[in-house]
Amino acid sequence: MNVITHALVGWGLATTVPGLSRNEKAWVVAAVAPDLDGLGLLAELATRNTDSPLFWWSEYHHLVAHNLLFALLFSLAATVITRRALLGAAVFGSVNFHFLCDLAGSRGPDGYQWPLHYLWPFSEEPAVVLSWQWQLNAWPNIAISLVLLGYVFWLARKSGTSPVELVSVRANDHFVAALPRRFPLHETRSHVSRRVA
Repeated sequence: MNVITHALVGWGLATTVPGLSRNEKAWVVAAVAPDLDGLGLLAELATRNTDSPLFWWSEYHHLVAHNLLFALLFSLAATVITRRALLGAAVFGSVNFHFLCDLAGSRGPDGYQWPLHYLWPFSEEPAVVLSWQWQLNAWPNIAISLVLLGYVFWLARKSGTSPVELVSVRANDHFVAALPRRFPLHETRSHVSRRVA
């Protein structure tokens, strides 16, 4: 799945854990961090027409940070920094959910299926692959993203919180305040009758 969908999944998970602060929610959303191993694409593109091309994306994406060791270390960092074991557990769950989402919806346009080497670097086996893995741009990924966006808007109207608060509390307040004006849930009868008259 794409990074935005991963972030929305993380946000959705963060909102199910009671009592998380804004910064703690950011840890759960930061479960997009395994995709940092995709930055090797920059080096690969920059060196592809040279005598010594680097295959950092082809060889290391979905490997270096898509495994149990990364999940444990990232969760441990969250636990130590925030001193909250519950948050560490939520981060561990969010990172692993990231892996599951990649297993389900990350097939390449050429048909390549990303395997999950969960025990790497200790072992490359088992290499988990789902035979029914759909393409990255397939309709299920789009549908999941739209459902998650719907949840974001619904939760923003219901509780006044949205992923925007991770960037700025003030921007979140403006976003939440704008929703009823942009998307009114219903009009009162007197207001409708005035418009007709």
